[in-house]
Amino acid sequence: MKDALSSDTPPAREIARRLLAAVTGRLIIGAAGLLTGVRAVWAGSTPKAEQTLYFANHTSHGDFVLLWATLPADLRAVTRPVAGQDYWMASRTRQFIGQDVFNALMIKRDGSDGGPNPVEQMTTALNAGDSLIMFPEGTRNTGDEIMLPLKSGLFHIARACPQVRLVPVWIENLKRVLPKGTLVPIPLACSVRYGAPLVLAEGEDKASFLARARQAMLDLRPEHDREDAAPAPEAAP
Repeated sequence: MKDALSSDTPPAREIARRLLAAVTGRLIIGAAGLLTGVRAVWAGSTPKAEQTLYFANHTSHGDFVLLWATLPADLRAVTRPVAGQDYWMASRTRQFIGQDVFNALMIKRDGSDGGPNPVEQMTTALNAGDSLIMFPEGTRNTGDEIMLPLKSGLFHIARACPQVRLVPVWIENLKRVLPKGTLVPIPLACSVRYGAPLVLAEGEDKASFLARARQAMLDLRPEHDREDAAPAPEAAP
């Protein structure tokens, strides 16, 4: 009996790691609220205990932190950010935060070394029941453009996983809170705006769907941030 119990019980080090991850997660949520006053705005959508792919604009390494932090706790527990392996595995601290705190789905963005295809990784995770946070621009937008062109992965995922809700998200102001190369955040009010779910129409082609997805994200911008955005060309897969 003793051997059976001990084999099913996580070792003390693993228990301590889980506790540290839980505490760190709470601290990150608190820090996000303190530095940005972040608030969730559900426009055309409500938080539901349904499998969801949240797709958002991407301007900072802190983007998925804010989105993750504004989800209700029960949804946060089953939602995994899609994160670049090159960044989040670069140090033991980042690895701990990425894997243990956020349970991130690590992908190789450059497709090197014959590694798994990122779209296939995301599809596999969704088919396993996870919810995900992804950034369809594919990389951080550090320029003056409102948005970069969307990669085709969002379309392929929508086609492969019709059971998953596709919720557009706009993250406001974080680019100004944490500019590229800045170590100390600048306190500014941020919002995370969730839109109405999109559905891939029967027979809809990639270009049409990506244009709709892009516009759904742009439509979530607050009024003071609205400027006419010219349609962006489709990016290469």
